Amino acid sequence: MNQDFIAAADLLAATLAQENAALAALDLPRAAAMLADKQRAVAGFLAARDARRTAVQRAVLEPLAQRLMSLSEANRALLERAIAVQRQVIGIVARASAPSAAASGYSAQGILGHHARYAACALCARA
Repeated sequence: MNQDFIAAADLLAATLAQENAALAALDLPRAAAMLADKQRAVAGFLAARDARRTAVQRAVLEPLAQRLMSLSEANRALLERAIAVQRQVIGIVARASAPSAAASGYSAQGILGHHARYAACALCARA
């Protein structure tokens, strides 16, 4: 049995589970902050896998592989959901900040034609 491999697989699974929880809560800053941890966990998993591929018994490897597959599939779905939500937010902000055209006719200054009127807009960005 290769304990390093099992520990690396468990760490990767825990990291994916934490990121999935952040994504499910739409806590995108927390999920994005986990990128370096996820990359380290994947690198450690791959290194441990390559170090002793033959030492791990199938009975131990199969449940770990199933758990990682399930977590990675959930991670993919949650990332796609987060991207869709971000796309909607960006669309709302873009539409809200676009100038709206006033109805044609005479303006307050007595000028005939379309006149752009800018809608009020307030944005708040947090890191």
